[in-house]
Amino acid sequence: MAEILKFSSKQKKLLQKELHRIERQEQKLLQGARNTKNSSWKAALEQKVPEKIRVGLESGFSKGFAIVFTSGRPIIEKSYRKKELQADHAVRDYAMQRKGGRREWRQLRREAKQADWLNLAATTAEGVGLGALGIGLPDIVLFLGMLLRGVYETALHYGFDYEDRWEQLLILKMMAAALSTGEEWERRHSALDGLLREEGREVSDEELKEQMDETASVFAVELLALKFIQGLPIVGILGGAANPVYYAKVLKFVRLQYEKRYLRRRLDLLAAGEKQGKRSLWSFFSARPARPEEPSPTEESMKTSDETEETERKQEE
Repeated sequence: MAEILKFSSKQKKLLQKELHRIERQEQKLLQGARNTKNSSWKAALEQKVPEKIRVGLESGFSKGFAIVFTSGRPIIEKSYRKKELQADHAVRDYAMQRKGGRREWRQLRREAKQADWLNLAATTAEGVGLGALGIGLPDIVLFLGMLLRGVYETALHYGFDYEDRWEQLLILKMMAAALSTGEEWERRHSALDGLLREEGREVSDEELKEQMDETASVFAVELLALKFIQGLPIVGILGGAANPVYYAKVLKFVRLQYEKRYLRRRLDLLAAGEKQGKRSLWSFFSARPARPEEPSPTEESMKTSDETEETERKQEE
């Protein structure tokens, strides 16, 4: 029992250390979000985008999110092996439970990152290819599909299923927070933490739709000028080349959130195990039979005296 508690304490230190690492990275992201300034060329270009095209791009992002979230998941899932990823995680998670060392944790993280590299290469080829042809608006749905594929695979690598409505709401909030800057980043990150403390709660259609529109608006504002450029032949390559940049930015943030959730879940399980172990140890010692109490010398002498008096009385009779 002592060895089990010692192992639990060692694993707990590793998980807490990794959580501190993630917190430091989040602080860096916060600092970067505070210091981010809109490029002058980007601002100037956004002002030159015709109102009709602006409305079309914003509408495209809104419809793109609706299509991908409501109808696109079965198509996205055909591009990877969901059950295989779930089985791989079960093996890695078991290794974390049994050994729980730095090596097992790095292996789990490494597999999640490998999927990102493949998706990054695919979204680069897709964005540049369509940009060369001057195709901008249709690329929105393809880019969102690749982005959500990366998010879904990341969730599976850390043992979380993305199908329930609460998880879908979380994904939308993470995507919006990842592309936010300044006070908006802090506000959305705080809202994200609040939702994580309410894991599994009911999510209404209205709440999900409202968040979908908000996330679509964030993407539309951020990518407006780039998608406008992508709609121009040849020079559209510049707009398409932004796809991997934004993909990497969103997935980095999403991966940190799933890592944090996984580590906290492991810590909660360890705490529950330690509590159960201590309770079992206490029960073991409490259940040991107590030694019978020996009569005090006074009680023994009184008992002997009474027996002597009874014997003498019988003899006299």
